[in-house]
Amino acid sequence: MSQTSARNTQRENTTGMKKFDLRLMMRLLGFLKPYRRWVALTFVLIFTASVARQAGPYLTKIAVDDYIVPGKMDGLDNVVWVYIVLLVLQFIMGYAQSWTTTMVGQWAMRDVRMKIFEHFQRLPQRFFDRTPIGNLMARNTSDVDALNELFTDGIVSMLSEMITIFTILGFIFYLDVSLGIFTSLILPLTAAAIFWFHRRSFHAFRTARGHYADFSASLQETLSGMEVVQLFNSQRRNLARFEEGNDNYLKDRLTSSLYHSIYFPIMESSGILLMAFILWYGSGEVLRQSLEWGVLVAMLQYVPRFFMPIRDIAEQYATIQVAMASSERIFELMDTEPEPMGGDQKSDKIEGAIEFRNVWFAYGGEDWVLRDVSFRAAPGQSLALVGATGAGKSTIINLICRLYDIQKGVILIDGIDIRAWDIENLRRHIGVVQQDVFLFSGDIESNISLGDSAMSRAHIVQAARYVNADRFIERLPDGYHHQVAERGAAFSTGQRQLLSFARALAAEPDILVLDEATASVDTETEMWIQEAIEKIMHDRTSIVIAHRLSTIRSADKILVMHHGRIREEGRHEELLAKKGIYHRLHQLQYSEG
Repeated sequence: MSQTSARNTQRENTTGMKKFDLRLMMRLLGFLKPYRRWVALTFVLIFTASVARQAGPYLTKIAVDDYIVPGKMDGLDNVVWVYIVLLVLQFIMGYAQSWTTTMVGQWAMRDVRMKIFEHFQRLPQRFFDRTPIGNLMARNTSDVDALNELFTDGIVSMLSEMITIFTILGFIFYLDVSLGIFTSLILPLTAAAIFWFHRRSFHAFRTARGHYADFSASLQETLSGMEVVQLFNSQRRNLARFEEGNDNYLKDRLTSSLYHSIYFPIMESSGILLMAFILWYGSGEVLRQSLEWGVLVAMLQYVPRFFMPIRDIAEQYATIQVAMASSERIFELMDTEPEPMGGDQKSDKIEGAIEFRNVWFAYGGEDWVLRDVSFRAAPGQSLALVGATGAGKSTIINLICRLYDIQKGVILIDGIDIRAWDIENLRRHIGVVQQDVFLFSGDIESNISLGDSAMSRAHIVQAARYVNADRFIERLPDGYHHQVAERGAAFSTGQRQLLSFARALAAEPDILVLDEATASVDTETEMWIQEAIEKIMHDRTSIVIAHRLSTIRSADKILVMHHGRIREEGRHEELLAKKGIYHRLHQLQYSEG
């Protein structure tokens, strides 16, 4: 069974046949709370428009019984003018209702998107490790659009249709009680049909949203890795995976369309049967002079109007179903526990002392990545981490930045447990230069400042000049206003690294973290980077990960890691003299050279 099929089976088992969730709906309606006055105005407009719209047949009854049947023309023009006034009122009320509904819906959607985006930025790194980006994109786009349909059309339209039904029943009962009672008997039957429609189609709607997210994630992943796809000729495999998700989505949508196709003819046939009964029964009553002609004429107008909102309620219920399925996914995301904000420890400047005491860490279960790790970096000291891939070097950096929490032991910054620090304040003192530099869309200046409006242009230029990034920036046509392509694709690896150094320096960190900062660059750029490293490491506590041992010869302390443990510790010359792991790594690199 493929992974997609397994996900589909799991989804079908877990999402099953859950019905309308009132608690979920109340959470959705909570987004309308800031606009409750506008919502109240919408209700008033809906009621007024409904009464104005359904008064027409009653005016027809007055015209027939009071003027046409008796043959009196005096006063008929007044009925016509009232009818025209009601049409104008209906138009004004309908326009105002549509405008207020759309406005409130768009305001609510803006709030939902902001809530989701704000929550995205507070989620722990573990969440992003296991959740596809395409899936998250679907939740903030298509799922939110489904809520837009709910707020701007679904709820309001359903409320409008229900008011219309009861308004029509009110007019019918006023015209003739017996006809009103018989018409009311139709409601349980139509409610049963709506319930059947809902029960059959909800599961299809709900699983469709999940399948949509599946092939959206597949699409996003394929587009992001298109170079690899083409280099390794994996187009057919990716197409098959996308086709599987797309076909599952199509199957769910066709299933829901089937129930639509059955439901609407049932409603239409029921309306025709009721119309036929009213015509047969009403005609007999008129001939027996037990019913006025105007009442029969009005009833023949009210019956089609009565079934139109009943039929449309199911359509709006479908909109609500889609929104409910999407809202489950949205609230599932928003209910995900955000990363802890830490304690209340804050400081304008930290000394930079870092200490690990018997630290154990695993990304999942007890698959330990770090095992009883202990070391200390004094303020201003440079500490290098070396070891094979998977030894735990990058994990140590992640823990210092508190992207993850440890399971055992303690990490101290300036002698204070890292969990006692306010997490934003702590990260403000740590500058990170990663191997894979991420550049955002915008210009070079905004990528160095990361949108910090308090950072002056002179400060940004000074940081770039200090780390040698100005050597290529000033050669660009627009200089610091040069536009950056997606992920900085137009820049070389070395240029992106220099921009990352400028970004880190501009933030004026007290602790500097360098993760393979000289990897995959040419010789000239490496010289610029080495010069930049020496400058920005001065008077700062520095943690350096490097595969090239030549770049860490001058480090104050080198930790040699192997299978999550610190096997050796010392300076470059001391470790070479031990003839251990570090010595073997040194020999391998220079023999390869």
